[in-house]
Amino acid sequence: MRDKCIALLKQRGVEIDDIIDITMLLQQPYIENLKREEVHENLMEILSKREVYHAVYTGIAIDISVDEGTFFDEKIRGIIKDDYGLYGVDEVLAYSICNIYGSIALTNFGYVDKLKPGIIQVINDDLTQCNTFLDDIVGALAAAAASRVAHSHRKEIKEEVLGRKKERAKRR
Repeated sequence: MRDKCIALLKQRGVEIDDIIDITMLLQQPYIENLKREEVHENLMEILSKREVYHAVYTGIAIDISVDEGTFFDEKIRGIIKDDYGLYGVDEVLAYSICNIYGSIALTNFGYVDKLKPGIIQVINDDLTQCNTFLDDIVGALAAAAASRVAHSHRKEIKEEVLGRKKERAKRR
């Protein structure tokens, strides 16, 4: 399942390293000496989960059917193709990935959905194919990986946050 998921992401222009880049952006401020290999391991675990695989495949299948003109309803097809702002089903599908990894994943997803770092901006701006679901899926995968990494570094992150609070208190 994981290998098929990776191949499908690659077919749509997304490499695993692209997702790792976003995860590193999210976690490097909190985890000193975070290694790409650790993020890669966590991402591979995430992509091995059946719920994640199903969400990735479903979202990309919708994007592809919109591209091919085979999506069954012309009005909804147009809404998806245009990535209409009030159509939130793409985000809801991405939440299904984030929900597995808790509130950290959900807040990180919101952040990357707004910021659109790295490959997310590239695929969001790509007019050659429909990426309405893909950009949110990539964001959710990075956010989930960031959450998984954060949970494995609880103590380090807690110390970092406490240090920041003490610094702010000193400045007052």
